[in-house]
Amino acid sequence: MKNKTLALIALALAVPARAETAEEVAEAALEAMPVWDGHNDVPMQLRFRFGNRIGGFTFVDTSFTADNPRGAMQTDLVRLREGHVGAQFWSIFVPTSMPEPEAAVAALEQIDVTKRLVAANADEMAFVATADEVAAAMSQGKIASLMGIEGGHHIANSLAVLRQMYALGVRYMTLTHSANVAWADSADGVPVNGGLSDFGRDVVREMNRLGMIVDLSHVSADTMRDAIETSAAPVIFSHSSARGLVNESRNVPDDVLVSLKDNGGIVMVTPVAGYISTAKNDWLGDRAGEQARLEWQWQGQPDRVSEGMQAWLTTHPEPVATVADLADHIDHIRAVAGIDHIGIGGDYDGWTDFAEGLGDVSTYPALFTELARRGYTQEELEKISGRNMMRVLRAVEAYAASQAGMPPVESSNS
Repeated sequence: MKNKTLALIALALAVPARAETAEEVAEAALEAMPVWDGHNDVPMQLRFRFGNRIGGFTFVDTSFTADNPRGAMQTDLVRLREGHVGAQFWSIFVPTSMPEPEAAVAALEQIDVTKRLVAANADEMAFVATADEVAAAMSQGKIASLMGIEGGHHIANSLAVLRQMYALGVRYMTLTHSANVAWADSADGVPVNGGLSDFGRDVVREMNRLGMIVDLSHVSADTMRDAIETSAAPVIFSHSSARGLVNESRNVPDDVLVSLKDNGGIVMVTPVAGYISTAKNDWLGDRAGEQARLEWQWQGQPDRVSEGMQAWLTTHPEPVATVADLADHIDHIRAVAGIDHIGIGGDYDGWTDFAEGLGDVSTYPALFTELARRGYTQEELEKISGRNMMRVLRAVEAYAASQAGMPPVESSNS
């Protein structure tokens, strides 16, 4: 009997334990730490589609909206659950073309409609403003809902407005959007300040004092550098990827990634196709160039321009970005800055063209499965999905607590 027992033990030891599949590793990571998404534009959709009148709007399933000329949305409660999204920064955004005082008013309307959306879905969502509240909402199985302002134009050059936005629950501000503000250069604008102005540095300092995260997506590379140099708390890029792989202005240069490591901040990679695929980015540039050429050649003849573009598209098929392309950006950021400096920022319902297989908020498991196939451990995946963002918010809160006795920053724009 003893020999038989020993033989069975030896056989058990000889048979290797079943290795977890990539899908299982990803699933375990997302169960342990759901995705904390850095950027989603549902509030903008509520403004453009419904004029912020959401009494009859259902957020359960927006995948079919045949009666709406804007078509289906990319976000709803069903797909947030499928995507294992546990916390979401909802973006407060109005176009930069709006005069800044009007933008401040419109931002208040966006804050209002966001809070009303969360309240209308209180069984599934919880409005939160601190890291502890995020953790509590997640523990209750609710989607922790925070707000971020996308663009400094929303504060109308006023630190007082900034402070009131924080008081209303806004927890990050993207310093610019697609155009410069008076105090900071945008990635898409002609440089004016060479980064941040003196008042721009005051904005960053006041955000630090308040406990509002500095977001550097959309800003120029020099603004990135100035903001990281100025900020005493970690910063984020709420929806950007790596410029070392794709030379897109939204993306983060390698020298900034190096400084981000010392700052403690994170890049929340985005699946937007043109930002993660060089082939797609080049094609978009070529298409814009051909459009401009045809419009010059056939001035006043839009039919000829349209015919010319159709001919060009026939011979220049559009490249497709992939899940692997996005994973490559994560690999790159890990190599330059480290695993502690990566997060996720979808930009869903703010853009239309995403990597194949990553077209809405339900698709995050595909990315995490790809990362698991590349050898990322469950612990590393949990950092990317949300633990890094949790650490950043706690650090921002801790710095603000250390400044509790400091008066507000005052300037001519106080």
